[in-house]
Amino acid sequence: MAEVDHRDTRLADDLYFVVHHDRTGRMRLHPRLIDLGLAAAILGELMLAGRITVQEASGQPRLVPVDPEATGDAVTQRALDHIVAEPFHPFRVWLEFLAKTARRDVADRMAAAGLLHPPGRGLRRRWVPVDPDVAVIPTGRLNLAIQYQEPMSTQESVLLGLVVATGAAKVVLWDPGSGHIRATIASLPPPYRELIAQTTAAVGGAVLSRR
Repeated sequence: MAEVDHRDTRLADDLYFVVHHDRTGRMRLHPRLIDLGLAAAILGELMLAGRITVQEASGQPRLVPVDPEATGDAVTQRALDHIVAEPFHPFRVWLEFLAKTARRDVADRMAAAGLLHPPGRGLRRRWVPVDPDVAVIPTGRLNLAIQYQEPMSTQESVLLGLVVATGAAKVVLWDPGSGHIRATIASLPPPYRELIAQTTAAVGGAVLSRR
């Protein structure tokens, strides 16, 4: 098997690892919450790449295409194509729409990159990390940065925000009440803060609908 270069990781891949067990592939959250988180991470990847941003329209935040050129990645390309074709939808609509396939889309991409084993027959019906030591890296990076009050990159800060928004913080972070978490998220540019706020609202709605 070819060696995988993990220096340039994708936001949705990192979140996938955080919300799944690093050895068994078991989901750490309800599937619906994971789906919404990964949908948000796909949008986050487009924001980080400068392909979309957030603007207010008729009192509602909407996703606006900035650069419609090909992304070179099937997952983000599909999302971008939809947004370019129908830019009038509110932000929340895109989260709900992408959540329908986000988990499978991201898992397929990770399998193609050599990061996940697809489900097998018999007892192994989960997507399992190829290397548990690699799978634990995103969570470890966040926890160490929080523990030592270190500055985070924009991508890591967005990842942290989505971990909090999905409710995974209470499961995977050593100190989920740290003030450094709040300060890091608050320091993000407005489009990313809106991404996290919209995800938080969608997750809250999903939790209420299950009660």
